[in-house]
Amino acid sequence: MPRTPGRPAGRTGDALLHTAREVFLEHGYAGTSMDEVAKRARISKASLYREHASKSALYAAVVRQWAAAGRGAMKPALEGLKADPDLRNGLIELGETMRAGMLSPPVIAMRRLVIAEAVAQPQVARDYLAQSWDTNIHDLAEALTELAHTHGLLVDDADALAGEFTWLVVGAPLNADLLGVEAGAPRVERAVDLFLAGCLRR
Repeated sequence: MPRTPGRPAGRTGDALLHTAREVFLEHGYAGTSMDEVAKRARISKASLYREHASKSALYAAVVRQWAAAGRGAMKPALEGLKADPDLRNGLIELGETMRAGMLSPPVIAMRRLVIAEAVAQPQVARDYLAQSWDTNIHDLAEALTELAHTHGLLVDDADALAGEFTWLVVGAPLNADLLGVEAGAPRVERAVDLFLAGCLRR
């Protein structure tokens, strides 16, 4: 597609993937066409196919980029947790941060997209799980292991404990949001108190 004077350059690389993600979220995987993506990105269809050989390859690249962008997102909050002398307060702050991030509309929208295509494209779903959820759970597990020494947490299986904390904090509201249902969520303080009741040394 020749560029005319004053015409904005077409999108490639990460900018192209951002545009493609918008189209996938708007129309779903089945309703998305390479023609529409190319049009929105202001590139030719041939140029699009040179970067991504098929719609499924483009979709996989979109999900991979999204997961990579969220990898390590909790690390600043985890550093705050480790620095807080009050363990309960630190966990409440972390829980609020987790809810704000994991329940944000863009994150919920991408999760719905991946879930909708999980049966047809299981490898994309597995990669998404490994690169986003599992990575953040492992980061939390490392922080909890440090807290075992400084605050007396009982940590026999750090990854399992991190998963349990995460589900206590976000499980109910995440389930409701994925279903598009208005539902009240338990307070983060309650989730933290339940967590500490089970794993804090007496």
